[in-house]
Amino acid sequence: MSVAVYPGSFDPVTLGHLDIIERSAKIMDKVIVGVLKNNSKTPLFSVEERVNMLKNITKDMPNVEVSSFDGLLVDFVQQQKADVIVRGLRAITDFEYELQMSQTNRVIASQIDTIFLTTNLKYSYLSSTIVKEIARYHGNINEFLHPYVAEKVREKVEEEERNAR
Repeated sequence: MSVAVYPGSFDPVTLGHLDIIERSAKIMDKVIVGVLKNNSKTPLFSVEERVNMLKNITKDMPNVEVSSFDGLLVDFVQQQKADVIVRGLRAITDFEYELQMSQTNRVIASQIDTIFLTTNLKYSYLSSTIVKEIARYHGNINEFLHPYVAEKVREKVEEEERNAR
């Protein structure tokens, strides 16, 4: 059975992320979406909130699971008994970074391969950071997020604003 891990912060999960999840699920027997607890970033959503959002929007994909992790990605991949890491690429700058990471991971754990999926052109510009900025200025984020996630982002931004007063 082919098992892949698609790691990321997913803060929030965008339609670009969802596209990679859906396409990975068609290629692999099982896809585990790994939500990273990244201590170097201040996320909009907690890890639990991000996991719950991903579970909600992938609930109709029987071969997709969602789990959180911290530490080294290769350790998480091995714990999940996966043999592939899936990464999405938007631009050349993504490729340079992702190639370096995949080569490093390969040195640490030579049995783990990385596959790259190029982003659908309609999402090639999209990032969670851009979506958060648009939301904080009360712009329309509906074109970038699943409706459930868009509502959660609006709620969280309103909560931030209330707490800032």
